[in-house]
Amino acid sequence: MAYEPILLARVNKPDSTRLEGYRIDGGYASFERALAELKPEEVTTRVKDSGLRGRGGAGFPTGLKWTFLPKDHPGPIYLCINADESEPCTYNNRILMEKDPHQVLEGIMLACYAIKSRCAYFYIRYEYGTAYRTLQSAIDELYQAGLLGKNILGSGFDLDIFLHRGAGAYICGEETGLIESLEGKRAWPRIKPPFPAIEGAFRKPTIVNNVETMACVTQIMRRGNDWFKSMGVPPDPKNPRDAGSYGPKLYTIAGHVNTPKCVELPMGVTIRELVEKHGGGVWKGLKAKAVNPGGISMGFVDCNLKLKDSDQTEYDIPLDFNGPGRVGCLGLGTAAVTVIDEQTSMVDVLHNVCQFFAHESCGQCTPCREGTGWMLKMTDRLRRGQGRKEDLDILVDVSDRIGIIPGTTICGLSDGAGWPVKTAIRKFRKEFEDAIQSGRKSVVKSLKLLGAH
Repeated sequence: MAYEPILLARVNKPDSTRLEGYRIDGGYASFERALAELKPEEVTTRVKDSGLRGRGGAGFPTGLKWTFLPKDHPGPIYLCINADESEPCTYNNRILMEKDPHQVLEGIMLACYAIKSRCAYFYIRYEYGTAYRTLQSAIDELYQAGLLGKNILGSGFDLDIFLHRGAGAYICGEETGLIESLEGKRAWPRIKPPFPAIEGAFRKPTIVNNVETMACVTQIMRRGNDWFKSMGVPPDPKNPRDAGSYGPKLYTIAGHVNTPKCVELPMGVTIRELVEKHGGGVWKGLKAKAVNPGGISMGFVDCNLKLKDSDQTEYDIPLDFNGPGRVGCLGLGTAAVTVIDEQTSMVDVLHNVCQFFAHESCGQCTPCREGTGWMLKMTDRLRRGQGRKEDLDILVDVSDRIGIIPGTTICGLSDGAGWPVKTAIRKFRKEFEDAIQSGRKSVVKSLKLLGAH
């Protein structure tokens, strides 16, 4: 049975960005109903009970995050929307902002009501010029309609939403780096604790949520928890830490495929189905060698490596919050699936990846600043045919020793830098060793794996 998109249902409609069209489709009815009939705590409970997990990368339960705010705080309390979206090959947020901004804004308004925030900062990636202009136009419409500002609809609830453009830095996707940038400072992530829910923007309690998460809040409040939980993957009974992977998800498909696109599907679709059915298959009649399951920081899947006690390969893993981790990847990430064909050198790919992370490291933490630089130098040496076999072991050792998970850095950028290195070398080691032994120089192809927006 074909899945009918919900989050993307309006993107191809004429004037999908306008308030009038959105209201014809039932837009803002949930917000008006919440103001009139529900207490803020009831909205939080509904989102918490839905099982919604943040769509920005970490997958933390959204409603639970909202409950971390201090009780009876006098305010102000802030909501920050992370629309930096700088993970390579990720563009699901962009589509929502450009094509259906009011769906996102209604989710923001519901979230602000739930957490008793009177001010939301929408932090948007600088390169997203069209999205910025579309959102600003939509926000202006809301003020003119009396849905933003003072005493909204006579409810006594006040709310302002401000757009803030970043300056083109990947590190601003980290929530405390975003907050520092929002405050007009260098975007160096903060040491935690305190976490933003206790001390965030301007040292006040702050919730940071993702664009797609806000669109899901809109639909949960409109359609209910039973609808949201009717799709996706329930919790693993053998894993008490698994909160399940419910609801629809926007997946982006990029790299060596015939039809790069953003597609909405229930969580848990396999990589194979996503690529072969929705991405039109691998280009030029080739086969997939490797895949990034959720942005390059998640590491690599080996499409030919058999799963334990199964006839399937890593190409068949489900894309939920647990699936990629079962094959050594960091997680689902942004669900940006990037395909690498069988004729592309993993030496070239890894050098490309290391260039990106060495450039985007903010430099605050020594292990990340130095480690990303060393990894780039070594992969460059491999690419030029001057690599040594011991370089492979050093690369894996460095990638294992930097990041939050080994406890050496403040934020997770270095984990994201290390994971593609360790997974590429561990899963494709023979290819790297053959390149070293032959001493051949790689010809860097125009993969467009980075900056595929």
